[in-house]
Amino acid sequence: MDMKMDSGKSFRLLKMYEWLNRGDVINKKEFAEMFGISEKSVQRDIEDLRAYIAENVDDGDAYIEYDQTKKGYVLIKCEQKFLTNEEILSITKILLESRSFNKDEINKLIDKLLFQATPSAKMNIKDLILNERHNYIPPRHDRPLIHLIWELSCHISNQEIIEFDYTRQDKKVVHRTVKPLTIMFSEYYFYLIAWFANDSKDFPAIFRVDRITDIKNLKQKFNIPYRNRFSDGEFRKRVQFMYAGELKHIKFEFNGPSVEAILDRIPTAEIIKSEGNKHTIKAECYGDGVLMWLKTQGDYVKML
Repeated sequence: MDMKMDSGKSFRLLKMYEWLNRGDVINKKEFAEMFGISEKSVQRDIEDLRAYIAENVDDGDAYIEYDQTKKGYVLIKCEQKFLTNEEILSITKILLESRSFNKDEINKLIDKLLFQATPSAKMNIKDLILNERHNYIPPRHDRPLIHLIWELSCHISNQEIIEFDYTRQDKKVVHRTVKPLTIMFSEYYFYLIAWFANDSKDFPAIFRVDRITDIKNLKQKFNIPYRNRFSDGEFRKRVQFMYAGELKHIKFEFNGPSVEAILDRIPTAEIIKSEGNKHTIKAECYGDGVLMWLKTQGDYVKML
């Protein structure tokens, strides 16, 4: 820089902490020249910042150390508390592949993830996802979802009965009153899982979040006894493509090239008999979604 920056100590400490947090290296000589101070003053600033971090950051989750290879001071963040560059890339890839958000929301999410990466890694990640990001195809509904998901999640957390308008697949709009249970994601879409408020069904109903409009809080609480408490993890293992329906027990033979793919697709699947390349499998599932998927496997599957 041609001009020296403000040399006030408070300003220097803030800039130093900002640069360290974003992954920059603090070289004492360069920092001293930039602020028009001595290297001893820079060292005192570093010690003051070290003391601040030690006192205000939990149990050594972050600390400043000198890096011989980079010839400067860096901020070390414990991985269990902060995303690594590798994790940022992985999450970004998952977001792009999910195709679950419109372009505005996906770009904001990716930009916020990239902000946490170190400067050199940020450019590398940008290059790695450049083509995918440029050619990203959002879902056709194109609705912003993040605020809507949060709004529904608050009603779930507060156990509040809600009503809303819902556009079915045949485009007919229906009115629903429900006890919301959880939000799930599957095959490009977010879903609200809920009991009907009048308890007319023995199994939860499933609503695509992007088709929900005009949500109203009825200011009524609901309570589910602990023994009947909904387990989204167990439900998720037993539902395919978010087709609602009664719990079913199925059995089939599979003689395809990868039984592993079957076991991954159907988490409750269990091999009960194997003869060479032929496996007899049993599973539990809600609705007909898994049956529809098994039919796509052609002659590899025989229902029993």
